[in-house]
Amino acid sequence: MVIKILGSGCKSCNTLEERTREAVASLGIDVTIEHVTDIAQIMAYGVMSTPALVVDEQLKLSGRVASVDEITAMLSRA
Repeated sequence: MVIKILGSGCKSCNTLEERTREAVASLGIDVTIEHVTDIAQIMAYGVMSTPALVVDEQLKLSGRVASVDEITAMLSRA
């Protein structure tokens, strides 16, 4: 599984990455996490508001920071 955090590196983007890493650790799954900061790459996903979360090339969340529980639920279904 490949998880991408899309965002410029702002506080919200970094918080989403931290919470995502926490969710992954609680699930004990093997994933690759990338933080994408390139605006062109972010726009390629159709994201107009960051932070955003992409799981296996599917946009799951945009424009807000999800809770650890919400991210855990998303990853469990993926």
